[in-house]
Amino acid sequence: MDHQALTSHSIWDLVVQAGPVVKLVMLALLAASIVSWAIIIDKWRRFRRVSKDAAEFEERFWSGGSVANLYKTAAQEWPESPIVTVFVTGFKEWKRWENNGNGTPRISEVGDLFTNVRRAMTVALNREVDNLGRGLTFLATVGSTSPFIGLFGTVWGIMNSFLGLAGAKSTTLTMVAPGIAEALIATAMGLVAAIPAVIAYNKYAAELRRQHQKMDNFGSEFLNILERQSSRRGSLI
Repeated sequence: MDHQALTSHSIWDLVVQAGPVVKLVMLALLAASIVSWAIIIDKWRRFRRVSKDAAEFEERFWSGGSVANLYKTAAQEWPESPIVTVFVTGFKEWKRWENNGNGTPRISEVGDLFTNVRRAMTVALNREVDNLGRGLTFLATVGSTSPFIGLFGTVWGIMNSFLGLAGAKSTTLTMVAPGIAEALIATAMGLVAAIPAVIAYNKYAAELRRQHQKMDNFGSEFLNILERQSSRRGSLI
């Protein structure tokens, strides 16, 4: 009978029977897991879109067409692409100097021009990287703290289970097992929350570094194009 009583406990029964502190730990871990999965799905969609848009934009950029014409349409064609934002920001700074100078900037102004273009693109790049990386800190926090939060719930639950036996004249495994089992659920929930968060953080952190490097490389190549164009004293239009 004791064995049957023990095996009749389902996971839900153990959760319902847990103490208030353990329930609070489980609720916090469940909320963290839900938010983590929301971030994971959002980042998967976002990075997939960013990679697709970047490939299309770079193919168009290096196809040999007019850079000025691409500047006019790029923001509308790829409105959420970080690399397009870097390009548009840099070209806009170039055009501002070019228009103010009624043509290609004077030799004495070239150094300041490229400094401003580089600075503008760097600011845009850093802003886009910050936007892409939003939420990764939460994933890292969940991945590193959830096991310990779950362990705290387990230790607390086991402690209460043994304290409940203090006044008992005799103890059996049946009396202790349900309390220990419900406490161990907290550790399991901590691992369930932490493992996907750690895997996703490592994956998306690497993808963020890759996108950062790609935008930085493009910015350097674009500056080289502007420098060559300036040395010929021609026009990008």
